[in-house]
Amino acid sequence: MQPLNGKVAIVTGASRGVGKGIALGLGEAGATVYVTGRTIEEGRSSSGWPGTIGQTAAEVTQLGGQGIAVQCDHRHEKEIEQLFQRVLSEQDHIDLLVNNAWAGYEHMFHDGQFTWFNPFWQQPLWRWDAMFQSGVRGAYIAGQFAAQKMVEQRRGLIVNISYWASQKYMGNVAYGTAKAAVDRLAIYMAHELREHNVAAVGLYPGLVRTENVLESAEHFDLSNSESPQFSGRAVAGLLADPDIMQKSGQILTAAALALEYGFKDIDGKQPQPLTLETA
Repeated sequence: MQPLNGKVAIVTGASRGVGKGIALGLGEAGATVYVTGRTIEEGRSSSGWPGTIGQTAAEVTQLGGQGIAVQCDHRHEKEIEQLFQRVLSEQDHIDLLVNNAWAGYEHMFHDGQFTWFNPFWQQPLWRWDAMFQSGVRGAYIAGQFAAQKMVEQRRGLIVNISYWASQKYMGNVAYGTAKAAVDRLAIYMAHELREHNVAAVGLYPGLVRTENVLESAEHFDLSNSESPQFSGRAVAGLLADPDIMQKSGQILTAAALALEYGFKDIDGKQPQPLTLETA
């Protein structure tokens, strides 16, 4: 029996990348997954990368869950509100919110140059705005709507996807600052939710073989990399954990959870957990 049968999850920014992988990991565990994002037509994403919310939802269903695609631009409060209105009109509970939606990765190449690692005074301001609008503000608003229902039902889990750049400089000031905000958001939400038996955590994937990373593979060492679905298996493990409240308020890593919960990546490999020193 799939351990997440009957569980209802919302995964934001799941047309592709880590978000898609998380949706698939929840799908293979039997969850109902609301897949959100902006892309509904192949080839029409702002980045030009493949993937749509409909494709992700279909793959969730193929894996044994129920995938439901909902177009939502997480820069806009009204669209987030409409998302939760729809979920609650179709379901009587929400078990999980994964705040993954993120912008600012688009157009890493400008005039033939890889600009991600340029100093902050040479970075386009749109990159800062994109990260904070969808990645931080959007996560805060979605967290508000999810928490209202979770507090009422006295159970639930919010997972904010982040990375080590929140704790040490990794080549991009805007990215590190935004990820630090996402970490603190999870920690402080957990503090206020604890008395209501609702958990909130931050989750760090390792180096994930997303479309973006593979496009720029020459700039990365992929020897200890992870598939996007590996993060999904980590989130599925958290949702199935009967003692999840003991982890509330913590910043966790997908690879360490794999060792604790006993799962491997889809290729059978066991990625090793990164640390602050090795990240």
